[in-house]
Amino acid sequence: MKLPICLFDAKTGILCPKCEAKLRGGHITKADVDASIKLVKLASKFPELNKITLQKALTINSDLVLILSAGDLAFIRRDPTLQKRLEDDLGGKLWLLEGESTDRVMLEDLFYPIRILTVNVVWLPDGSKLTKVIIPGKKTKRFPIDIEKVIKIAKEVRGIELLVEFEKS
Repeated sequence: MKLPICLFDAKTGILCPKCEAKLRGGHITKADVDASIKLVKLASKFPELNKITLQKALTINSDLVLILSAGDLAFIRRDPTLQKRLEDDLGGKLWLLEGESTDRVMLEDLFYPIRILTVNVVWLPDGSKLTKVIIPGKKTKRFPIDIEKVIKIAKEVRGIELLVEFEKS
């Protein structure tokens, strides 16, 4: 398992001077440290977690966003019990993303398991851009994803101004 902090630090829960300096310098965050410690504890129950690489962890509102290396996301999603256990042990809603992915793939990960119909980039007159995601079907009260949280996560992680629309009103 590769983590933002030393594996020994994650196992003991105490940061070495090198990792402490990274935390003070802003290279890693408190969320990185907390997620690393919890993932190492979970790896004792789920040894397959030893194969993943955690690039970054972010706390947005009360939700935890884990940015993993390529391929790790599919590995976790193959086992729904593992994903549910991660969510339970890490606390709150868990969002899983791949670090090296394109913007479209990142958006698909955020909306998972909902399918995205299309992603369009709209350039505004002031030079900024707006990314418009169209979801097939109608929005119902039972829609499983909080769109406001997705918009906030896209802004925090990649700086994407997101507009979400549904195919049918």
